[in-house]
Amino acid sequence: MNERWRSKRVTALFGIEHPIVQGGMIHNSGGRLAAAVSGAGGLGLVGAGSLYPDEFRAEIRRVRELTDKPFGVNLPLLYDHARDCLDVALGEGVGIVFTSAGSPQRVAGRLKEAGVVFVHVAASPALAVKCEAAGCDAVVVEGFEAGGHNGREELTTMVLVPLCVEAVSIPVIAAGGIASGAQLAAALALGAEGVQVGSRFAATVESSSHSDFKQAVVDGDDTRLVLKKHVPVRLLRNAFRERIEAAEADGASRDRLVDLLGKGRARLGMGEGDLVEGELEIGQVAAMIHDVPPAAAVVARLVAEYDAALIRLGIGS
Repeated sequence: MNERWRSKRVTALFGIEHPIVQGGMIHNSGGRLAAAVSGAGGLGLVGAGSLYPDEFRAEIRRVRELTDKPFGVNLPLLYDHARDCLDVALGEGVGIVFTSAGSPQRVAGRLKEAGVVFVHVAASPALAVKCEAAGCDAVVVEGFEAGGHNGREELTTMVLVPLCVEAVSIPVIAAGGIASGAQLAAALALGAEGVQVGSRFAATVESSSHSDFKQAVVDGDDTRLVLKKHVPVRLLRNAFRERIEAAEADGASRDRLVDLLGKGRARLGMGEGDLVEGELEIGQVAAMIHDVPPAAAVVARLVAEYDAALIRLGIGS
């Protein structure tokens, strides 16, 4: 493994060169992106959130057609098809499973019995402790800056990471607001042993989202967390988000917000490129994203910028 990284727990756990995980984002993280990140020395994840089981199986097989490097999957437990996608992942022999948006206890037994590497995403130290108790091999701790569905705790990555490092003994992987090598260095300085990067990989050539959404990420710098009464989600500004914000300002009930949300908003925005009426899920770090490069170039850039950050601090060579 690369001697660049002082801690080897994350790289050894996943069998990868760099402690960089690509987040499992709906409508963005198909097999092509996962294979590109894994092929570049990180860990690519196929996200099951926006895929039906048969589609999910096809994307897993696509990764294997494109690379022989380790990869994993992300299963958001809030979706009705999560159990079926878990069956698919285990049936396909996937060895690394990340779960999110639910209790890790729901699937811990099956995952540990199958002998896979098990990681859950948490938004607070208390939840990180529950992940360790459930038998997780590592925990992703995601700060308030992150895109997509978010925790209600509103803990930023800068505060969340050291709190979780103190609270658990398993490796902590930092997420939320990480798109540069300097931010990677900062996360490791706080005690994380790896990072999960979402938004930066959403705006790459291999991301499965619509090209118009990728360009909106490049052009946009205004994100807000909305729908807190329902399932909190961070979105770029557009007409749909403005209607939600206006309704929330008027004290709209949860039922009213659910009605405004309707069905298929995320697919409409990220999958089909409707920049007016779709959900455009992205993190605050969108303001730092200025291009749509290949995913391998993002991995290389993160590593080079990390090295440069250490040199600036006088601790690199």
